[in-house]
Amino acid sequence: MALPYLELVLGFMILMYIFETYLDMRQHRALKLPRLPRPLEGLVSQDKFERSRAYSLDKSNFHFVHEAITILMDTAILYYGLLPWFWMKSEEFVTRVGLNPENEIIHTLSFLAGVMIWSQITDLPFSLYSTFVIEARHGFNKQTILLFIRDMIKGIFLSIILGPPIVAAIIYIVQIGGPYLAIYLWGFMFVLAIVMMTLYPVLIAPLFNKFTPLPDGELRQKIENLAASLMFPLKKLFVVDGSTRSSHSNAYMYGFFKNKRIVLYDTLIQQCTNEEEIVAVIAHELGHWKLNHTLYSFVAVQILTFLQFGGYALVRNSKDLYQSFGFDTQPVIIGLIIFQHTIIPLQHLVGFGMNLVSRAFEFQADAFAKKLGYSTSLRAALVKLQEENLSAMNTDPWYSAYHYSHPPLVERLSALEDSDSKKED
Repeated sequence: MALPYLELVLGFMILMYIFETYLDMRQHRALKLPRLPRPLEGLVSQDKFERSRAYSLDKSNFHFVHEAITILMDTAILYYGLLPWFWMKSEEFVTRVGLNPENEIIHTLSFLAGVMIWSQITDLPFSLYSTFVIEARHGFNKQTILLFIRDMIKGIFLSIILGPPIVAAIIYIVQIGGPYLAIYLWGFMFVLAIVMMTLYPVLIAPLFNKFTPLPDGELRQKIENLAASLMFPLKKLFVVDGSTRSSHSNAYMYGFFKNKRIVLYDTLIQQCTNEEEIVAVIAHELGHWKLNHTLYSFVAVQILTFLQFGGYALVRNSKDLYQSFGFDTQPVIIGLIIFQHTIIPLQHLVGFGMNLVSRAFEFQADAFAKKLGYSTSLRAALVKLQEENLSAMNTDPWYSAYHYSHPPLVERLSALEDSDSKKED
């Protein structure tokens, strides 16, 4: 007897929606609390707290609507067999334009083009509202409609350029993979990840933002001295014009082996007027490098990717699985889509576990920065960034445990204070 795969997937989707909505409601109640958490009293101004609360509640209300519409659309697409219908229509389109519908690569590209158009249409209202209503209302959005449209067109163009060869390669690998399919697929994705990590900051990111060298001065000297003291092979130090789109701030590093680069958002420099605070943030980021967090995370992702491909290899020839979703044939791309739906329970568990590890890494990076003597500056920077980004001050413990990859500010400050206390003892 065939398992009711479709019904099981729909059931879990709905159960997860109910569970996550419950967590969202808990977080919404926490956001409505009229007072700062006690550890933040005297650190965060009342004005910033009120603005943060209003911003967080706006985003929370929007999230409820977005998630409700999303689950309704996703459920309808699966329940009413719109996926096989769309696959059939994409075949008709290929035939109509004079191409060979028996060529799975051409058929798949037609199908994915339609999916991309559908996604752009359905996502656009939410993206516009989030950017030009919520973000603008709270002073974050710096984009014009023209810049928004230009970014969207660039994204579509990149998908058109990069998507077809990647999809074609995956289909070809599945067709010839045999018993070593999982190894071949993983190997291809591993090489692709390395190539994209190399090309993205050099060729793709500059299409959307302008990267300029950090000017000579005390800040640059302090960062270079810090990097040198840790034997971090810093080759370039950039400032990115994040302020052209948003006043949110950030900093990150990238690069392989002896070719490391650090990028500061111009908004970070504007918000942290004390240079020691910026250097403390960089010390935290360098802590991730020194403690091999990036490497561990990359290895974990590669292991999980291999396991997913191994699972897909086991079920890719299951007629029952395809038929449960309304397919009489077994296209590669459809198999991958269906498989991703069937392992949603595992994906949620893995995501929860990865968040636990990520939060542990954040505490370790904070402790690393503190050992370098940046405890006071890092605390000040964390508070300032929390204020300037209007991040949620009150968080529900269940919600943050499930969703957050970074610990809430209260927990990070408490950890830094505890380590200071232990040092004094």
